Amino acid sequence: MNRVLKHIVFGLIVAAGFSSCMFDSYEATTPTYQEEQATLKAYLDTLTANGRDIDTTALGVYYITLEEGEGQLAKTGDTLTVGYAGYFVNGTLFESSEWYSEEGKTDFILGELDMIDGWDDAMRTLRKNAKVQFIIPSDLAYGSAGSGSIPPYTTLVFVVKLWELKPKN
Repeated sequence: MNRVLKHIVFGLIVAAGFSSCMFDSYEATTPTYQEEQATLKAYLDTLTANGRDIDTTALGVYYITLEEGEGQLAKTGDTLTVGYAGYFVNGTLFESSEWYSEEGKTDFILGELDMIDGWDDAMRTLRKNAKVQFIIPSDLAYGSAGSGSIPPYTTLVFVVKLWELKPKN
């Protein structure tokens, strides 16, 4: 049994070392704008090849309607209750509303928070009970600077459900 335990511990150490090397190399190789654009194009091509109907906002956010909503579109000053998950195009989750609330929902007034341009623009395509996948290029997100765990020149993918829309009074 002791021998088995040593092999497990050794395996965990090797795995941890390997994953930290992968993370370090990821950090060291910040993509360029051209590389991001190529990755974005490949991602959109894959979605289209899989039968997804991709629309685009006037600002340049790509979106796929997963569930139609009803009523009016969200607009500046409306209070929105949303649930969301944010991913990189490789599928890695970087943020979720479930991390911040037990219900997995968050409220905000559209246009009153200091949000990335792509988020504000994307929210204006939503109706109550809609579920939409947004693809936000870095020039509408964090651009060449990145932010926290988001590297520079990184396209962001959000799946958002609009639970409630309270019009501005």
